[in-house]
Amino acid sequence: MNQITSIVLAGVGGQGILLASEISAQAAMLAGFDVKTNEVHGMAQRGGSVLAQIRYGKKVYSPTVAKHTARVLVTLEQIEALRFADYLSEDGVCVANSQAIIPVTVSSGAAKYPQNVKEMLDDVFKKLVFIDAAKIAIECGNIRAANTVLLGATSNHLDLPLDCWHKAIEIAVKGKYTDLNKKAFDAGRNFR
Repeated sequence: MNQITSIVLAGVGGQGILLASEISAQAAMLAGFDVKTNEVHGMAQRGGSVLAQIRYGKKVYSPTVAKHTARVLVTLEQIEALRFADYLSEDGVCVANSQAIIPVTVSSGAAKYPQNVKEMLDDVFKKLVFIDAAKIAIECGNIRAANTVLLGATSNHLDLPLDCWHKAIEIAVKGKYTDLNKKAFDAGRNFR
């Protein structure tokens, strides 16, 4: 009854982490939960890591997700799943986008991007949903809805009703992009 559910969203600046965080928090509030959120932007505008944390339950006192406690880790870039793996609880699920965004350190030759990321993810996570969110978003009408595709896949692992997710999208996404984002969310939810 007093259980707190924690979600960690991670990605690279410009991928829509903050919108995904807002939709998730709204869905939890609409379901009647107390919600706290926390965002760390880093060098987001320069392609750096962005981390958002959402906690919801009957009463939540802190927005900070402790290591090894998140029910879901959602990553919009595949390497970010490895970077933030220690947030996930032992029985949690990682929902990871298959997209690779090459950082400046790699493109400049100062570092190497791993070639076997999927195998690394399979080794690290007991429960992994590895999804080509960009491809699904394009099929829905716009690659920028990849974040909502991932939320749809994530929704299968949380106790929030579908109508709360749809209403949260209506609140967070304005105007002509609402229907696109609902479609992308539903496509992610139906991913198998």
